[in-house]
Amino acid sequence: MTTTAPRLNGQIIGQAFYATRALLDRRLTREGVTFNQSLVLNVLAQHGGSWGRQALVERMTGTTKVTAEVAHAAFAELVAAGLVETGPGDRPDLLLTETGRALQERLAEAVAGIAEQVYANIPDDELAAAAQVLIRLTEQANAALAADEAAA
Repeated sequence: MTTTAPRLNGQIIGQAFYATRALLDRRLTREGVTFNQSLVLNVLAQHGGSWGRQALVERMTGTTKVTAEVAHAAFAELVAAGLVETGPGDRPDLLLTETGRALQERLAEAVAGIAEQVYANIPDDELAAAAQVLIRLTEQANAALAADEAAA
């Protein structure tokens, strides 16, 4: 009897995402932050600890498809928690505080551990092929979304 590998579809992608996300969400809950807040912390760390508010809104709305209001709420929550502060004067920059940087570093270590655990025993060439397919799927879905929005 020959078994055929399942055809990649949204359900399979979603199941992989949600299973992995559940591991991350458990860690985020222990640290007292939400997924959206962790995204803000990560992006700020990737940009040397500060980045423009509008650029960050565009990044979040473009990659995670949240609304600008959701992004702004995450900023406000992080500022209230003392993890992020706003730039001096009229500058719209968001800046990591020392506490925010320390938390982001702990979260980055946790994410690396989750990736190590989840991707263990999957050959590098298979991971590379999966990455290429998922990047293409994302590009095509974003193009379809843009076309749908333009038609609306």
